[in-house]
Amino acid sequence: MLGQRTINGTVRDGENGETLIGATVRVQGTESGTFTNTYGFFSLSLPADTGTLQVSYVGYRDVLVPITPAITNPLSIDLFSGQTLEEVVVKSNSFREQLSSTQMSVQELTMREAKLIPVVFGEVDIIKTLQLKPGINSGSEGNSGLFVRGGSADQNLFILDEATVYNPNHLFGFFSTFNSDAVKDVKIYKGGFPAQYGGRLSSVIDVKLNEGNNQKFSGTGGIGLISSRLTLEAPLVKNKSSMIISGRRTYADLITRSINRANEDNPDYNPIPDYYFYDLNTKINYTLSDKDRLYLSGYFGQDRFGFDNENFNFNFNWGNATGTARWNRIISPTLFGNTTFTYSDYNYEIANALTGFSFNLQSRIRDMNLKSDLTWSPNNEHHIRMGGELTRHQFTVGRLKAGSDDGEISFSAGQDLTAWEAGLYFQDDWTINDRSSLSAGLRLSGFLQEGHPYGGIEPRLAYNYRLTPVVSLKANYARMYQYLHLVANSSISLPTDIWYPSTAGVRPQISDQVGVGWQWLLGSQFLLSNEYYYKHLDNQIDFKNFADLFANDELEREFTFGKGYAYGTEVYFEKKEGRLTGWVGYTLAFVRRGEFSDIMGGRYFAPRYDRRHDISIVGIYEITPRVTATAAWVYGSGDLSWLPVGRLPFQDIPGGQSQPVVPVYGDRNNLRQPAYHRLDLGLVIGFKPRWGESDLTISIYNAYNRRNPYFLYLDAETRTNTDLGIEEVVGIKARQVSLFPILPALTYNFTF
Repeated sequence: MLGQRTINGTVRDGENGETLIGATVRVQGTESGTFTNTYGFFSLSLPADTGTLQVSYVGYRDVLVPITPAITNPLSIDLFSGQTLEEVVVKSNSFREQLSSTQMSVQELTMREAKLIPVVFGEVDIIKTLQLKPGINSGSEGNSGLFVRGGSADQNLFILDEATVYNPNHLFGFFSTFNSDAVKDVKIYKGGFPAQYGGRLSSVIDVKLNEGNNQKFSGTGGIGLISSRLTLEAPLVKNKSSMIISGRRTYADLITRSINRANEDNPDYNPIPDYYFYDLNTKINYTLSDKDRLYLSGYFGQDRFGFDNENFNFNFNWGNATGTARWNRIISPTLFGNTTFTYSDYNYEIANALTGFSFNLQSRIRDMNLKSDLTWSPNNEHHIRMGGELTRHQFTVGRLKAGSDDGEISFSAGQDLTAWEAGLYFQDDWTINDRSSLSAGLRLSGFLQEGHPYGGIEPRLAYNYRLTPVVSLKANYARMYQYLHLVANSSISLPTDIWYPSTAGVRPQISDQVGVGWQWLLGSQFLLSNEYYYKHLDNQIDFKNFADLFANDELEREFTFGKGYAYGTEVYFEKKEGRLTGWVGYTLAFVRRGEFSDIMGGRYFAPRYDRRHDISIVGIYEITPRVTATAAWVYGSGDLSWLPVGRLPFQDIPGGQSQPVVPVYGDRNNLRQPAYHRLDLGLVIGFKPRWGESDLTISIYNAYNRRNPYFLYLDAETRTNTDLGIEEVVGIKARQVSLFPILPALTYNFTF
């Protein structure tokens, strides 16, 4: 043995130059190895006389790299896809890597799965696909909101190329802002959070964008029922720099405008409001040297809803904008650095103009963030990540201006707030021996708003023990602080929800989550996992009964604070190879909130998203190399509704004219809705035109036409009292509103 040497480099897709996240790099014939990080970089220490590196990645042929005395750092290793025997080995290895990793409570999503699984209107949606994984459910029918392990919607951190996205929804929550054609990698962490993440309690959804083809000009796109999309990629300098631009737009407004114009002369016609959304992703990367790389990326998305006639004008617009500038540098063979500046902007505006009177209501949050991150691999047993970040938050909360044209009526309201948030973190992924590994991390977080400081220590621990070569036992613990809060009075995510900082009167939310579980590799094709979790929540925020949220300059007076907890178990069975792939997931969950002084006398209650059972079954079957059939069946026990338990009439004189009736509410969320279930079917037929590839995707959403509840309301049943000559209420009945019947869709996709 001639001592040690360190080899480092980057693993890429040889056909388009995209870096590959999580590729396996090991010494051939041994268990000594590592993985590429989120930027495709790896560092591996090995004996100086070692002969060959074996590099592998799911869906790609293995590459063998001879290590000779003349080889120099950094290496650039290209992998190529192909249907070979090696690919089967790589797929089984992906399950084995999960067994050896300390990370649990994480779900990964491939773009192949997202594009094949049928969804409403045929629109590919990575958030809706994530909802098919255990422990993750939506707020209501068709909604893109996420409720993870008993957490509320604002407790999820959405990151797009390291920039925060505050409202990841289009069309009032029915579609997400992420265009799958531009997305490279998606991970959702439900627990055991790595130390580099902070600021939310329940989950982290980390989305990475494609970097662009640095080999040749290429494109992909699709034409659907309600939107079309197009993505273009090209090298700026071949093998050195590239760009990508990806856009999507709905065109329902073009149809409604034509209908409105055709009926302009009809006095009885009611015009249809305009609505459309668009989003645009851009990214440029440039290789400055063998050790330096620069990335610039941006996202811009808007929803626009408008109605206009001669007497009334109403416009409701909302959207996100993010920007990222990132510099990667290989500082030494064992040290990799990443420095990032991000900008995030979310705002909404409601403008209304009547004859003689108008108002304008808007809210906004803008962030500027600077982060520096180091990855250090002193040897193969320790992989250390450390860094720090600083964020400046600017809030415009409920800025209202209204008045009459003559100036006799004029009023305004709203708040402008500024806050600073900081974090320092350190994490060591330690391979103790062949059977056990430990990930230990610590995050120090702080927050300052107008002289009111908060801070906390956030430990992170994860442990893995290989009981046998095919069975591993895992456990984790994480504490999280959340300094920003979503002011919302609905169980679904709406664009009018307001982000509000921790202040002197609003303390940060805190969660402590512990999880244990096991994984079992069955042969080479199947992985079975089972996790149990418990989450304790402090300083939870809710609203007092009958809270006044509109244009309120003293919004904090409407808050009430309490605690909560959630616990449950998740079972996941997955098959990744062969003609039939897919998964089965089951979740049993319990969620409670309580000790709010202004709600039910402090007693504990279940929030609306307390769903006891969730089942998802997903199958993807390759009938031929060009024809793939998909099916997804979901079941969820009913969500909760808060409906009145009685009514208080104001009627002083029997037999007199009927007076207004005020509903009387009892305990929170007192009625469980009917169970939710549906079946979605899809068929993808591929073609091979001369200019590239294309496919026709046929999907059926809600194939057996289940009328699932969107919300419930109470309806009075009356009868006529002929003696008194009035209508009498004889009963109250809960009625259900459903959104989507069976919905077929057709989408044409193409790649060139």
